[in-house]
Amino acid sequence: MLPAITDYQKIGIGLTGFGIAFLFLGVMMLFDKGLLAMGNILFLAGLGFVIGLERTFRFFFQKHKVRGSGCFFGGILIVLLGWPVVGMCVEAYGFFILFSGFFPVVINFVRRIPVIGNVLNLPGIRTVVNKLSESPSMV
Repeated sequence: MLPAITDYQKIGIGLTGFGIAFLFLGVMMLFDKGLLAMGNILFLAGLGFVIGLERTFRFFFQKHKVRGSGCFFGGILIVLLGWPVVGMCVEAYGFFILFSGFFPVVINFVRRIPVIGNVLNLPGIRTVVNKLSESPSMV
């Protein structure tokens, strides 16, 4: 039996969803810094609600994730200071570094979805996906 989702986790899922939506809209509106800032704040608040503050701090402030966390939070700071394109590039790099350990799991899951799995197995896409799904070291 699955554990029940608490009310805080439900709120966190909503905040995270709104954060992703604001980030998407901010990028679609030619890097509107207000929408991007709101998206970043809502995403981080939602993450804190979903997994808890202690786990969130433990995730971001591990020794081997210092570079990724620094780039992610630095990108958020750059967006808040008014340079949205540069900030989103730095933030995307930090996000990639932070969550690169999850990519093999996500890609292997997505490969099992009927239509998307077939697309991922196309010749040109397969090589890129195979590179992303290689697990360098799960430190």
